[in-house]
Amino acid sequence: MPRFKDITDTEAKDFLAKGDLRLKVGPFVYCLHSNEAIVFDGIRKLYGDYQILPAESFSDFHLSLRPSSLIQKWRRKIDFYSDGQRPFNRIEAQHAYAFLEWGMNWCVSTTVNEYLKLHSAVLSKNGHGLILPGLPGAGKSTLAAALCLNGWRILSDEHALIPFGTHNLIPLCRPISLKNRSIEIIKSFNSKVVLGPETHDTHKGTVAHMKADLVPDSHDTKFIPARLIVFPRYSHESKLVLQKKPKTEAFMFAGLHSFNYSLLLQTGFDTMCTLMDAVSCYDLTFSKLDKAVQVIEKLMLEVSSS
Repeated sequence: MPRFKDITDTEAKDFLAKGDLRLKVGPFVYCLHSNEAIVFDGIRKLYGDYQILPAESFSDFHLSLRPSSLIQKWRRKIDFYSDGQRPFNRIEAQHAYAFLEWGMNWCVSTTVNEYLKLHSAVLSKNGHGLILPGLPGAGKSTLAAALCLNGWRILSDEHALIPFGTHNLIPLCRPISLKNRSIEIIKSFNSKVVLGPETHDTHKGTVAHMKADLVPDSHDTKFIPARLIVFPRYSHESKLVLQKKPKTEAFMFAGLHSFNYSLLLQTGFDTMCTLMDAVSCYDLTFSKLDKAVQVIEKLMLEVSSS
């Protein structure tokens, strides 16, 4: 199956302009449509190693970013369509790539209920899974990016997908969303980082997405067993503090920040119990990324060898 970087720019632009660009992302296929240069540039830079499927292939999600009229095209306004419906307000054309990434997340958050879905970054090392739940501003994406640049495999920046009754994690590797100060922090952490279009003045400030499929098995679809949950909290100039977290507290936090725990009722409760039985849980307060990475490396080594 060809990868996106295996086709020419002309072919790639034609597929995207016709709505025939089908990207295989974990267990899902996204069919994408746009004429916006920033959308093409972002996909070309960050999704080059993703498989593309033939135009007649089944797609789970059909997404389009385009003006709804010639007037909106002249005004540089864009609408986001999912399966022909427009679920969000009109946006500036310059925000189109950032909105594509948010829209791809939104599709999974709102429609995929064959898994328990936790709001978390998810990574793995040597076949063992790490879940990083966190509130906005807690630093989970920045920490995930640093781990990714330190040899960890990214399974997702947004969703821990857990099949019912298991503690397994379904890989859904996509670019990592970085915001505001985190962009410069990650650039300083590793000068070889690959970032997509930098988008300013969004509702989240300045946003850029980091290429995350950096290891050979990035697109392997086999599940990874979860072994460790770390609840990160970035605190400027604080000392690094690692504390064991009671599993009852971890259960409550993860459940409250799940996309569908309450919807799944008993199934969600049972799956969360299975997950908590299988993992070690910690709180981590940090200000220095390199120190946080070292601590998590040590933790994973301990739990995976026990």
